[in-house]
Amino acid sequence: MAEARNGEKTAGAGCVWAVHRAPIGPLLLAATERGLVLVAFHADARSVDRRLEELRAGLDGPPVARAEAAAGRAADHLDAAAAELAAYFAGRLRSFSVPLDWSLVGGYQRRALQELAASVPYGCTAEYGELARRTGEPDAARAVGAAMGANPLPVVVPCHRVVASAGGIGGFGGGLETKRELLALEGVLPEPLF
Repeated sequence: MAEARNGEKTAGAGCVWAVHRAPIGPLLLAATERGLVLVAFHADARSVDRRLEELRAGLDGPPVARAEAAAGRAADHLDAAAAELAAYFAGRLRSFSVPLDWSLVGGYQRRALQELAASVPYGCTAEYGELARRTGEPDAARAVGAAMGANPLPVVVPCHRVVASAGGIGGFGGGLETKRELLALEGVLPEPLF
């Protein structure tokens, strides 16, 4: 245990979190000793509290705020993720290298997300059905959609790059405007006029 500024003991940073200011709005970031475990959109006080409770239930031990966390691998992964996201939004980063902790996802969802991260690069898109075929499950387009909708690592694991067939943009957990902004940043869509 490390000692916080107020003299209370804090966890040894099994999971460390912070809110990262981004052009698309505040993002809640959380990391463990294995890597980045969560990126959540719209990180206002209420949603942060809800997501931290989910992390507490899904991981061993309570998440610790970055400002109160002991130095360690989790804090290092969180800092690396924040730096990479800042570079991405500034147009200087096209591929994330921060280690990822996949412990919040399993089964087909994990497989679909890992395939997405490995095979759909910056500035490209894939249709739901195409990604399903890449996972070896050609009839699993709906399952791919469900996996993208439950992605705990959006932007870094780029579910915004998965689009509907026939040119539709598809859905997005961060909202369609955010999806459009991310695709415009990557040059897939024109920049919004206003």
